[in-house]
Amino acid sequence: MKAEQKNYTLPIIMMFALFFMIAFVTGLQNPLGVIVKEQFKLADWQTQLGNAANFIAYAFMGYPAGLLLQRIGYKKTALWAIAIGFVGVAVILLGGVAVDFYIYLTGAFIGGFSMCMLNTVVNPMLNTIGGGGNRGNQLVQFGGSCNSLGATIVPVLGGYLMSSNAGVEGATKTILDTAPALYLALGIFALAFFVLWLTNIPEPYVAREQQDKNDTHSALSFRHFVLGAVAIFIYVGIEVGIPNIANLFMTEKTTAGGLGIAEGTAGMIIGFYWLLMLAGRLIGGVIGGRVSSKAMLTTVSTAGIILVLLAIFLPQVQVQMPAFDKENLSFMLTPVPVNILLLMLCGLCTSVMWGGIFNLAVEGLGKYTSKASGIFMVMVCGGGILPLVQGFIADKSTYMNSYWVVIVALVYLVFYALVGSKNVNKDIKVD
Repeated sequence: MKAEQKNYTLPIIMMFALFFMIAFVTGLQNPLGVIVKEQFKLADWQTQLGNAANFIAYAFMGYPAGLLLQRIGYKKTALWAIAIGFVGVAVILLGGVAVDFYIYLTGAFIGGFSMCMLNTVVNPMLNTIGGGGNRGNQLVQFGGSCNSLGATIVPVLGGYLMSSNAGVEGATKTILDTAPALYLALGIFALAFFVLWLTNIPEPYVAREQQDKNDTHSALSFRHFVLGAVAIFIYVGIEVGIPNIANLFMTEKTTAGGLGIAEGTAGMIIGFYWLLMLAGRLIGGVIGGRVSSKAMLTTVSTAGIILVLLAIFLPQVQVQMPAFDKENLSFMLTPVPVNILLLMLCGLCTSVMWGGIFNLAVEGLGKYTSKASGIFMVMVCGGGILPLVQGFIADKSTYMNSYWVVIVALVYLVFYALVGSKNVNKDIKVD
């Protein structure tokens, strides 16, 4: 048994590396949203189109990615995903060179295809290696920590580049200001492709030709999975919407509704949200073998509701919060409204939601797990749709009123953890 575990070490490391890549490329849309708003003079909801293009690609590619995973396995699916991701980032860079918003959106959409395929690989792979249950959740949480590390670096790096490359503070920022981050992403993709090419990956769910030919059931036959897929749609919208709209709130200078904080400083503050997600996932990974996914999801969703409600109702009293100091490469205290601090603290809550929902939703699915992962990826498009709704409400009302969308979403997650996650279809054969 020990030798078998040893053989899984390198595949686990590769899955962790892919988790990092997913967050790095996806997170680029946050600082780019602030840039395109200024460069192309867009409304708040339009700034979320790049993010939406990235996530809506999941709706198109999610189920095909699950089928691809069954047909050609983890390794080949991941290699195709990395190659497509390289192209997507290159097209975003081309959009900066051509000064064309639509080329940029096309690159974000292509990048979304890649991220969807990678997500389809890494989550069931780690859950399967861990044997499902608490151990499977634990591995997914540790993988999520690598995801959070990438997500933490992107806004900090983006904020640094925006404040450094544009020259004078207040000068118009452009997509090309983030070119070093885009080049870094291209390099990560190229390196990962060749390393993965040489890595031996176990393939537990590659389909056999005539297996289950007459099976009338599917992952959608399980109520807890269907409700879990909805929970994933909602969760990704929460995770992305909280920092994206907060970033717009902080950097808005032209209306009374914005805080007028410099883009570089705002990027450092948003980085704190993702840093808290990293910390939360590390804690989740450590305790994941002993604390159930149900207990984790219930606790953090309830805490999230409390934090967002306080952020909505409390006055904008100034407090000090940690932010990354790009000059001294260290953390410093910076003054922000208490509402922003409370929203950033939500990073601790969103940190373990993905792993908990995934673990609860695929529990007991057996042979249906790989296709279930593909369906899950379709629902990740919520990360593009809910922030669009938030952006629309922010345009019509206020930034803080848009967070009622997050409150409703968190209430659903509490329902799923307590009621919807129970497997009531144990009569279906899954061997």
